[in-house]
Amino acid sequence: MKLPPLRALQCFEAVARFNSFSKAADQLNITQSAVSHQVRLLEEHLGESMFHRKGRTLSLTNMGERYYEEVSQSLANISTASQQIREGKSGKIRLALYSSLAVKWLIPRLDNLRQQYPEIDLSLNMVADEPDCSDQVADCFITVNPPKRNFVSQFLYAERLYPVCGKKIWQQIQDQSLPEALWQYPLLSVQSVFPDDELGEDWQRWCELGGFSLPAEAKMNYFSHMLMAAEAARYDQGITLLNHYLMNDQDRQHNFVRIPMHEILTGDNFYFVYKKSRAKQTDILKLGRWLEQQCYDQEQ
Repeated sequence: MKLPPLRALQCFEAVARFNSFSKAADQLNITQSAVSHQVRLLEEHLGESMFHRKGRTLSLTNMGERYYEEVSQSLANISTASQQIREGKSGKIRLALYSSLAVKWLIPRLDNLRQQYPEIDLSLNMVADEPDCSDQVADCFITVNPPKRNFVSQFLYAERLYPVCGKKIWQQIQDQSLPEALWQYPLLSVQSVFPDDELGEDWQRWCELGGFSLPAEAKMNYFSHMLMAAEAARYDQGITLLNHYLMNDQDRQHNFVRIPMHEILTGDNFYFVYKKSRAKQTDILKLGRWLEQQCYDQEQ
């Protein structure tokens, strides 16, 4: 059987709910004659009268009452399903972000999120590379490459690197002249920091920014990811340039020492990203404000 037009169903549901053609017209922002026309089309389609009309008195027929119960619930289901696709389920948020950022920075802070916003049910989708900003992946994202259209991009922080080493190495160099003391140990270079440049570019740029040259005899070890270089530095295998978002409080207290020298900007800015259609979803806005505050506190 051919389904009745959705517009006719909407008009019928509104008339039955308000028991008035004029109030239904106001609700739907159309004329009363248009509402009457749609209801007549529906009655013709079904072959049944939905209303008793006696002068200005209006009431549902027995068939109309049964039909209204079914139609009102079905329209409500359609509305809910459509809203969930556009905005996601209230309270349930899927966040996609880089695995290293999730493990070293976000997860240790989740207790704070739960205390401030216990109504948010957050699940994490950790990705190794750039997340695909799609509903199939997550509801919102942390990325350095936000989509240019149809998304809201909320700035979180600009990535900066500074030299760190383990405590054993620091004990050996803390009274020596810098940067000369650094060249005694392997420099742990991360290829993914400047992936389009030559190996060791992170240390080359850091030296240039400091106004000195990287010695030709400096030994350098290469890693594909910053977490690997950080682990090597933690075990005193050399000195690395580390993003401070990948150092948690335990790392600062027990594992790493920040060498008191200059920082370098990598050019990567991190953003909290979500669809414009979800710009009024309260839980996503709360999460965005919380992330922004966490980054602000980190910078202090």
